[in-house]
Amino acid sequence: MIRSALLAALMLLPALMTEAAAQSPIVIKFSHVVAKDTPKGKAADKFKELAEVATKGKVKIEVYPNSTLYKDKEELEALQLGAVQMLAPSMAKFGPLGVKEFELFDLPYLFSDRTSLERVTNGQIGNDLFKKLEGKGLTGLAYWDNGFKVMASNRPMHVPTDMKGLKLRIQASKVLDEQMRALGANPQVMAFSEVYQALQTGVVDGVENVPSNLYTQKMHEVQKHLTVTNHGYIGYAVIVNKKFWDKLPPDVRTQLEGAMKQATAYANQIAQQENEAALEAIKKSGKTTVYQPTEAEKAEWRKTLLPVHKTVEDRIGKDLIAAAVRAASGK
Repeated sequence: MIRSALLAALMLLPALMTEAAAQSPIVIKFSHVVAKDTPKGKAADKFKELAEVATKGKVKIEVYPNSTLYKDKEELEALQLGAVQMLAPSMAKFGPLGVKEFELFDLPYLFSDRTSLERVTNGQIGNDLFKKLEGKGLTGLAYWDNGFKVMASNRPMHVPTDMKGLKLRIQASKVLDEQMRALGANPQVMAFSEVYQALQTGVVDGVENVPSNLYTQKMHEVQKHLTVTNHGYIGYAVIVNKKFWDKLPPDVRTQLEGAMKQATAYANQIAQQENEAALEAIKKSGKTTVYQPTEAEKAEWRKTLLPVHKTVEDRIGKDLIAAAVRAASGK
């Protein structure tokens, strides 16, 4: 009887293992390099919440903020290798990957506001750029906004000539490199997680970023001056490992796409609010002087930086830049 019972149990084992496997949630590791309380951090957590509800527990989203898994230069390789399944890198990071057309988003003064931005990201240009990622083993899901950049350093920066000689941290983007050189500054490529210490120790003199990133990383505590130039844009492309995404059950993929659509609406809604709140908090801290350029000074910034569009035509594509300018302006 014992032997019969054992044989019966062994016969049931494959079925039990299959059932257990079917009940195990699909794990999606979502890694990013900023703090939880930034627009991207909050949006990632919102996606986790929405996705787990939409899939009724069939999918578990594990969010790893603040470079806890991978730094700037490591995360895309980790995604391609399948070590993580989802990222939301800034568009500047796709240039070193070989999709330099994404550096379009680094062009100074390309977008005047969110409406002009959405004409590009939600239109044909945005779709075409995502298609270029497929050859790299990536699938683009959404564009998340993070707002417009300001300049911060330890000396006043009212006009472009004030930037001369400053060592300024940038992301690995040829466009940003050209931008800083146009200002007479010395661009320094550096991982986001290393910037605070570099500012604190004087390895770099300043940085460009959105107010929410400056504030949540406490960079304003080691910078004396901030100028609201709004000279450029930072946004993120939410991407997944293509092989992983394509193997998901169709119903699960549809549910995740719905959750991503809702999370994207949330991300883009809070970005401006978060930046305005962060700028106000920086002012109240008393550690950094916030300067608003006059109209004449704004014109000087534009005059100095707009020629960068021409300088990088061969890299990004003259036709693509022209199309983006038209789309952004609504023409």
